Amino acid sequence: MDYLQKHGKISFGADSVENDIKKKTIKLVIVAEDSSNRTKDKFKRICENYDVPIIQFGNIETLSKAIGKNNKAIIGIKDVNLSKEIKKINNGGEVIG
Repeated sequence: MDYLQKHGKISFGADSVENDIKKKTIKLVIVAEDSSNRTKDKFKRICENYDVPIIQFGNIETLSKAIGKNNKAIIGIKDVNLSKEIKKINNGGEVIG
């Protein structure tokens, strides 16, 4: 994920992800399962309005560690191919690697 972050393929944190959704650069939103209901509802509504897929996965600690940050409940995926692979794995498809 560090590579993806350095090359602008992901966005993280509520404000950044929301702004990038509105700029239409986000292809998939991942929300931690243990984020607040308010956060989950807010992003579900925003994603529906902008036609962006959203999945709930893992917890805040897991998502944060995956991107090398602390306390991040929201990750926005900007890369089309990465978003497709994450959705495939989330839906029970093949695991990469």
